[in-house]
Amino acid sequence: MPVRTGRWPLRSKSVAAYFTPPGAQTAEMKDELRQSDDLVQELLAADELIISTPVYDYNVPASLKAWIDHIVRKGLTLGFDGSGLVTGKKATIVIASGGVYGQRSPNADRNIAPQYLKLILGVLGIADVTVIHGEGAKAVDLGEKSMMEFVEDHAGQMRQLDRA
Repeated sequence: MPVRTGRWPLRSKSVAAYFTPPGAQTAEMKDELRQSDDLVQELLAADELIISTPVYDYNVPASLKAWIDHIVRKGLTLGFDGSGLVTGKKATIVIASGGVYGQRSPNADRNIAPQYLKLILGVLGIADVTVIHGEGAKAVDLGEKSMMEFVEDHAGQMRQLDRA
């Protein structure tokens, strides 16, 4: 997700504009939706989506959540029947978390961020999703391993993805 300025997070005016049929939107409502429209068009034009994010308090940062709020749009990325309209695309999620939350971890139930992102992408219609989860990043902060060692621990997943 490129760094952007603008209307983060959604405002009540944006929400009102979302739920107003396009033909009934005022000029102010259209202006309110301009950033969201641009983000949706960027998503629809992409062949592949790559989301790279840290984990904060077990979930995605507020800025990523705000982007999601802007791109989940009835009639554009989500059908009025609830079906996803963003089909035929691949997505890769690259996540770094301080803790370890894999299936064998006693903290596995706290692994919310990748589940949430896969859910949102699925709702939009993107079913081909690969997750690379760089768990245990706090070992770098604690000096238990170098950044290079941490990256090397996960390089195999990234190389496999590069060959796909």
